[in-house]
Amino acid sequence: MKKSIVFVILLPALMCVACSKPAADTQEAQMNAFVDKLMAQMTLEEKLGQLNLPVTGDIVTGQARESNVAEDIRQGKVGGLFNLKGAKAIREVQRIAVEESRLGIPILFGMDVIHGYETVFPIPLALACSWDMEAIERSAQIAAREATADGICWTFSPMVDVCHDGRWGRISEGSGEDPYLGSRIAEAMVRGYQGSSLADSATMMACVKHFALYGLVEAGREYNNVYPDDFHAFNEYMQPYKAAVDAGAGSVMAAFNTVHGVPCTGNKWLLNDLLRKQWGFRGFVVSDYCGLEQLQDHGVQTDKEQSAIQCLEAGLDMDMVSAGLVALADAVRDGRCSKKAVDAACRRMLQAKYKLGLFDNPYKYCDTARREQVILCPEHRAEARKIAGESMVLLKNEKNLLPLQKRGTIALIGPLADTRPNMSGTWAVAAVPERYKTVREGLQDALQGTGAKLLYAKGSNLMYDAAQEAIGTMFGREMRDARSAEAMRAEAISIARRADVIVAAMGEASEMSGECSSRVNIEMPDAQHDMLVELAKLGKPIVLVHFAGRPTVLNWETDNLPAILESWFCGSESADAIADVLFGEVNPSGKLTVQLPRHVGQYPFSYRQMRTSRLNPGGEFNKFTTCYADVSNTPLYPFGYGLSYTQFAYTNFLLTDSVMPLDGKVEARVTVTNTGSRAGAEIVQLYIGDRVAKGVRPYKELRGFERLTLQPGESREVTFTLDADRLGYYEPADLKWTLEAGEIEVMIGANSRDTEMRLLHVQ
Repeated sequence: MKKSIVFVILLPALMCVACSKPAADTQEAQMNAFVDKLMAQMTLEEKLGQLNLPVTGDIVTGQARESNVAEDIRQGKVGGLFNLKGAKAIREVQRIAVEESRLGIPILFGMDVIHGYETVFPIPLALACSWDMEAIERSAQIAAREATADGICWTFSPMVDVCHDGRWGRISEGSGEDPYLGSRIAEAMVRGYQGSSLADSATMMACVKHFALYGLVEAGREYNNVYPDDFHAFNEYMQPYKAAVDAGAGSVMAAFNTVHGVPCTGNKWLLNDLLRKQWGFRGFVVSDYCGLEQLQDHGVQTDKEQSAIQCLEAGLDMDMVSAGLVALADAVRDGRCSKKAVDAACRRMLQAKYKLGLFDNPYKYCDTARREQVILCPEHRAEARKIAGESMVLLKNEKNLLPLQKRGTIALIGPLADTRPNMSGTWAVAAVPERYKTVREGLQDALQGTGAKLLYAKGSNLMYDAAQEAIGTMFGREMRDARSAEAMRAEAISIARRADVIVAAMGEASEMSGECSSRVNIEMPDAQHDMLVELAKLGKPIVLVHFAGRPTVLNWETDNLPAILESWFCGSESADAIADVLFGEVNPSGKLTVQLPRHVGQYPFSYRQMRTSRLNPGGEFNKFTTCYADVSNTPLYPFGYGLSYTQFAYTNFLLTDSVMPLDGKVEARVTVTNTGSRAGAEIVQLYIGDRVAKGVRPYKELRGFERLTLQPGESREVTFTLDADRLGYYEPADLKWTLEAGEIEVMIGANSRDTEMRLLHVQ
């Protein structure tokens, strides 16, 4: 029988020095005494009112819109509002709550501050490709500074859903396909938003979403169901949620899907047994948009009242838009709904407001002078530009075409070259596109005074089908040109003939990914592909600056174009950041956090391939092995992949001991050297492969990484500590984190494909 060690992981975010505990205990006692006194004065209707979250303002994410909000606030029937923008407007609504309601309880103001406020950072999928936890934390910190300066105290972020299916549009909002990396990013985002204290007026409450397993939606289709078993759920997907909770996230959002056949919004096992009892979560749980009443759509309840009772008693504290919990007074009075559950939910909502300091100063987030000082300030924009440059991934650079020289004539072609609204990417609800540059403007500014000439032509529409283009450019971001495809193409060919090099700004529009933007065709849109084919016939060097909010299929582009820069959607400073990378002011260092497939039919698809019978080791067709007959099993570009303008060598990889006790430690060490001619950043990646375990494990899974910057010729030793925390997994019997005796492959390299292995014996 294999020996094993079972333990509880104590993450650094949970640890505190002994002297701080009495102070924390005192603060909690004061909070509880305050909440007790307030609740003793509240009517049942006022308690239920704290659980109600209507939507207002000009920004909405669905069809519902609450009416008579102001009167409901006066009557104590509103606990919070979301997507109302502006410190002045929010101050007025808060004034109604604290000056015109009976008890003067302040309300929460939330918003989808997903990847920045008016200073917009790269979409989360792109941000993850920086592998820079300090930068990711800073991006959330700056988002919090700006949003709180405009009245917002609560963000519906981070989204930590692990996803293996690029068809799902919402993959853009997460950190990719890996649970370990996703966990580290979740922690960084929570720290950035919430800081060391929510009492700080420049911090805001985070909301971890979508709990749980939303990234598994069947066929990559939004709002669809998921079918995981617990063993794979915990080992492949649950870890980032727990990491965010352990980091102190103040709230959690229930997902639209079902788990164990029960909708998450009304799932007692998920919201109470797992989240609160096992993980120790002490914040509040909010539904997603109309998630409560959608229990009827799932077919588990017949009306809204029964749906509300199920959700409340399962552990839901706040109802977004459905207005179901606020209407439960009669059900509580006649005993059909638990009064204890109402009190528990109300208490958690009041505690959240107390932690945010709203009872001390309801207007703490409504300082219009601070708004003018911090929103879109030069410091924030400079940081966003730097992080955008770190997030782009250089996929191909044949004959060192990049970086480009600032000389001669450059032709800039493509429907994404001169469009302002598309720079921010999806889920940038507070963005002000009129204040952002286009790629054309960014390149023009970079070339100013150099004598180089920039020519521009749109070249094509986004796609031939106008109706499909309208779907892909939602929210008023239409960019269709009325000219014929032939006329646009002729113009582009004409300027391309006059150029020394062509930069093609092409790919997805910003709203082709994001919520309810699932797609089965993830190749270059047809009109743009045809434009590229014609440009390639000219024999000129072409750099593809590729915009995307998901992993896409780039087979033709890889085969026919010498340079490809995956620019994703990198936020308000995208244009300048793209110019920085193209002209070598920034050395690209991003690495993929989703592998790029060869065909959409490979989905769901992950580098974390589970051990299986009849493995196909080479990826090509081999009868009676696990493979496709018509396409390679391998990705076009692997997880963790990304090029640089310099080169790195890995040497002296060793384990300090080839044998490790179950409760012991061993170090894995490797020397990394910059062998090129310019400074650059490399992301050193540690993978493990547990050869034999009680549950089937992946051949390879990320368990560590370090980002380091090296000067030309500089070497540095990177060390990873291997122990039960880093090497274990959730075993199948009772889902406890476990390390078992046996052989573990330890691999280090520049990406998940190109690694070197040493064998560790655990005993």
